[in-house]
Amino acid sequence: MPKDAAKKKAEKKARVAAKTEKKEKQKDKKLSKKPKTDDSDDENDDLDAILAEYQKQQEQFLKVTETNSDPPSPRTSGTLIASPNNNAEIFLFGGEYYNGAVASFYNDLYVYKVNSGSWRKVTSPNSPLPRSGHAMCHGGNSGGIYLFGGEFSSPKQGTFYHYNDFWRLEPGTREWTKLEGKGGPPARSGHRMTYFKQWVILFGGFQDTSSQTKYLQDVWLFDTQKFAWFQPALPPAAQKPDARSSFSLLPHETGAMLYGGYSRVKIATSVAKASKGGNLGSRITMKPVLHQDAWFLRITPPPPDVPSSTLPTVRWERRKRPVNTPNPPRAGASMTYHKGRGICFGGVHDVEKSEEGIESEFFNQLFACNIDRNRFFQLSLRRPRTSAKKATAAAEKGRRGRAKADEEELLRNLALIEGKGAVEVEMSDVDGVLGTVVDDEVAEKVGKPPIWEMPHPRFNAQLAVQDDALYIYGGTFEKDDREYTFDEMWVVDLGKLDGCREIFKREIADWQGSEDEESEDDEDDDMEDGDDAEEDGDGAEPSTPATSVRAEEDRLSAAEQAESIEAATEPSEDTASMSSALTDKLPHPRPFESLREFFARTSTEWQDTVLEWLKYQRDVEDTSVKEIRKKAFDRAEQKWWDCREEIQAMEDEQEAAGISEVVALEQRGGGESSGAGRRR
Repeated sequence: MPKDAAKKKAEKKARVAAKTEKKEKQKDKKLSKKPKTDDSDDENDDLDAILAEYQKQQEQFLKVTETNSDPPSPRTSGTLIASPNNNAEIFLFGGEYYNGAVASFYNDLYVYKVNSGSWRKVTSPNSPLPRSGHAMCHGGNSGGIYLFGGEFSSPKQGTFYHYNDFWRLEPGTREWTKLEGKGGPPARSGHRMTYFKQWVILFGGFQDTSSQTKYLQDVWLFDTQKFAWFQPALPPAAQKPDARSSFSLLPHETGAMLYGGYSRVKIATSVAKASKGGNLGSRITMKPVLHQDAWFLRITPPPPDVPSSTLPTVRWERRKRPVNTPNPPRAGASMTYHKGRGICFGGVHDVEKSEEGIESEFFNQLFACNIDRNRFFQLSLRRPRTSAKKATAAAEKGRRGRAKADEEELLRNLALIEGKGAVEVEMSDVDGVLGTVVDDEVAEKVGKPPIWEMPHPRFNAQLAVQDDALYIYGGTFEKDDREYTFDEMWVVDLGKLDGCREIFKREIADWQGSEDEESEDDEDDDMEDGDDAEEDGDGAEPSTPATSVRAEEDRLSAAEQAESIEAATEPSEDTASMSSALTDKLPHPRPFESLREFFARTSTEWQDTVLEWLKYQRDVEDTSVKEIRKKAFDRAEQKWWDCREEIQAMEDEQEAAGISEVVALEQRGGGESSGAGRRR
């Protein structure tokens, strides 16, 4: 190879390597919320002064006030959480917005009123300072909402601050209370919290120092009755999850379930030394790791007859990799809890191309992860079915509408014949003859029509479930070196999956990044394209998603591939008996059967199940008939949701075959008939 060509190729590789490293740092910042440290802004480096000014402004509010408001300003890495007291309210707190030049942090508390579709903004003299990357969760059987940690930075992200404060929000009064105490978790962000009985569970996250980013793997429990943190002692030599942030942590009746996450680990790469001998040296770099493992945190409360000072027993149990996980694996996929399952949306999959940097693929798929069965199900939106009764009503409405139009035309013709000219016919006169016609569209609640696809692909969206409806707020999308924060909110009915409805949507603000950096990147791209053309001739086709997936699979080790195949073909040991919710002896729903219809049909069987269970419980005599029926309904509801994905798959198959409704024989008229009548 000529010297000029070799020199040119070496320069190209150096440019591409520098650009790839830059994009990796940007991706790491967005997934782990680690700010840039090379952009100094000396005039704003005193974070204590900035936070003191925020505190001074906040103290001007003399009491908690709540006012009507427009939807929140665009932001990411806030928390969206359903109210545990009111099934018609959703809270949004904090977050940050970066427009390419300046970062803004928030500590507003917004309340979305589900029934009216309106927003309320809450101001308080005592609320957490602005932050993002914090964690919030319900307080379990103690009520309330709890918040811990998060981060804050100067406007140009030159300096950085972690919080280690702990707060309780009373949903009814909107009052914040700072919970002081010693021995709590150290400062962090990117962590997750959930609840179990009277305890709040905290795990993971990261701490950023001036020299490194440290990912955490510690577990903390907060007792909401004793108002005290403690770090449980794990069994010696027992396995536990690797350090990580941005994972999913879901509640369970015996503890909590952890899945996925993101971290960076140190690796040594070989580099050529500029010496006569040409010896190879090593360089320490940080490699992004996308975790796909699942763990169960089992918590055993102390027996009721032991002293109250006894702490619960805590241990980690590694689960097999969940079946049917989203493929390709993705970071920034948000997950929230809903009745024994996690609802997962979005995410991004990065493929490191050898000489072309990182290629990112974004997703807008919706999944349900059944915790007990350790299995993912993809959820698809479905157009609503038109039953025979509704079709008949629609046809009748059409006939009555045509009759009304004919009557109007008849009155006009009579007026012309009598020489009165064209006159306006009063609708009340027509209704008097034809009767009042009810317009279904007017009778329905005013709202925007649904769309039949999920919102634009994104990652790090905020999710919350309230009253069996999934709410999707915000999220981030990237194009080239720009990042865009979605300014919108959507809702999906998890029971019907009958489309995605827009709550509000505003245009995305323009990116305010440095023009010099953009022009430099464009110049590098042009130079690389020119070099490729010289070396390879025609430009290569961009890789398709399938190619990206294949590249990721090729990088998997043999052990990881074996684990993936095993997980896809075998259920986990702790859920082998529950591989399908339709194979047990309990009543299960039928296709196209609502929860109300399911319980009406199987109420007696569920009450018998509850009575059988009560035989082994204490204080059976104090259980009323109303309580038995309530427990029976709770079990029926749990079963209905547990079977939901499999029943929906059956419904789709039957609809594809032209079957729109399944009716049991005993529900039909003439169920006791025989012969040709029954065959019809």
